[in-house]
Amino acid sequence: MLGAYCMAYARWRTAEEAIAAMAERDSIMSGLIVKTQSGGAAANPLVWIAQNAARDMVRYGGEMGMTPAARTRIESGEAVSTGKFDGFWGGV
Repeated sequence: MLGAYCMAYARWRTAEEAIAAMAERDSIMSGLIVKTQSGGAAANPLVWIAQNAARDMVRYGGEMGMTPAARTRIESGEAVSTGKFDGFWGGV
């Protein structure tokens, strides 16, 4: 799971860096639109790649307890004291 997360992060970062480099040359559309072979305009495929990689990172991170919601589902196996007198009556 950690390896998959790292690969998704690398893919996301590469795509975002490429988009940022394109944005430096394109002040109007910030690299979000590219010119097609026929001369038309199309959505930059790097945006789709970055979005999918980010979605994968969120999913993998959730599986590994890296989100607040996922951390609430993690059990350590240890008893957690929630009150001042927990255990006072021998676990009753």
